[in-house]
Amino acid sequence: MTLDNLYLLNYKNFETVSFQFDSKINCLVGNNGVGKTNVLDAIYHLSFGKSYFNPVTLQNIKHGKDFFVIEGNYLKSDREEKIIISAKKGHKKVIKRNGKPYPRFSEHIGFLPLVIISPADRDLIIEGSDTRRKFIDGVISQGDSDYLHTLLNYNKVLAQRNSLLKYFAVNHTHNQETLDIYNLQMNDLGTTIFEKRTAFLEEFMPIFMKRYQSISNSKEDINLSYKSQLQEKELLLLLKENAQKDQFSQYSNFGIHKDDLTFEIEGHPIKKFGSQGQQKSYLIALKLAQFDFIKAQSKVNPILLMDDIFDKLDENRVEQIISLVKNEDFGQLFISDTHSERTETIIKKIHQSYKMFRL
Repeated sequence: MTLDNLYLLNYKNFETVSFQFDSKINCLVGNNGVGKTNVLDAIYHLSFGKSYFNPVTLQNIKHGKDFFVIEGNYLKSDREEKIIISAKKGHKKVIKRNGKPYPRFSEHIGFLPLVIISPADRDLIIEGSDTRRKFIDGVISQGDSDYLHTLLNYNKVLAQRNSLLKYFAVNHTHNQETLDIYNLQMNDLGTTIFEKRTAFLEEFMPIFMKRYQSISNSKEDINLSYKSQLQEKELLLLLKENAQKDQFSQYSNFGIHKDDLTFEIEGHPIKKFGSQGQQKSYLIALKLAQFDFIKAQSKVNPILLMDDIFDKLDENRVEQIISLVKNEDFGQLFISDTHSERTETIIKKIHQSYKMFRL
C-alpha cells in the first residue's frame, strides 16, 4: 500500500499545497516550524480520521479560515483509493472513500494501516494509564473491528453507569436492579476486552523484545507487562464487592478502563531510571513491534511515519534503526528532520528510491 499524492487546503499552517510521493522513502526537511510534522499529521489524519497531535478538529483549521480539506490518493492491492477528509466550522467532519461518506468513522479504522513514531510518544512513558491504554487499543483496533466496537460499547455503558451513580447521589436514592443491568453489560463487554488485550500482549511481547534487542544490541534488560484488575477477579464480582466505594465516589472504580502497561529497564520503571536515549529506543521498539503486529494481522505493509526520529539517539542506535529499514520490507516510509544533509546521507545507505521535500 502506498500514498501516491497528498493535497492540503487550509490545514494547519498550509493554505494550499500538494505532494507527489515516492513509493519507498520520502524525506521532509527544513527548519522548525515550517510544517514538516503537519504533513505527517495530515497523512495520519487520513488513516484515523483525526490528528495525532491535536484531536480537536477545529484547531486544525488554518487561522482565519473556516474549513480544511485533506485529500490522499492511495494504491492498495492494485486498486486506486481516494480518501477525503473535510471539516467546516459549524458542521460535522466528513470522511469519504471514493466519493462515498462513511456513516460511522469507526468503519474506516484499519483500512489504511499506519504507524507513527514521534517525540510525542514520550507521553506513553510520562503520562497516565489512559495514554497507554489508547496505545493498546489503537494497535488491536487496526486489525480487529469487533474489538473496536466492543470498546466503544463498553465506554458508552461505563458513562451511563457513572451518570447513574451521580444521579443516585444527587437524589439520595438507589435502584439496585438498574445498577445490576449495567454491571452485567460492563462484565460481558469488559471480559471480552480483557481477554483480547491479554492475548495481544502475549503475542506482542516477544516481537517487542526482539525489536529492542536489535536497536540496543541486547545490552539492556527490558520488560513490558500488562496490569488489570481482572487478573485477580472477574469484573462482576469486583463491581458487587465495591458497590459502596462506587456509590461514595460516584464513579466506577473497577473495570478494564483502569488497565495499564508497565515499562521497565533493568527491573526498574523506565520513567525514572531510563536515560533519554534508552527511553526513545524503548518507544521506537514499541512502535516497530506495532508495525510488525499490524503487518501480520492485515497482510498489508503499514505506512511508517518517523517524525524527528534522530533526536536524542546516539549514532550507533540510529545506524541500528536504519539497518532494520534497509534489510526488511518496510513498504512506504516518511521521515522528517531538520538536517537535510544528515538525512540524505543516512537514506543513501538504504539503497532504495527516495524523494527529498525541502519545506
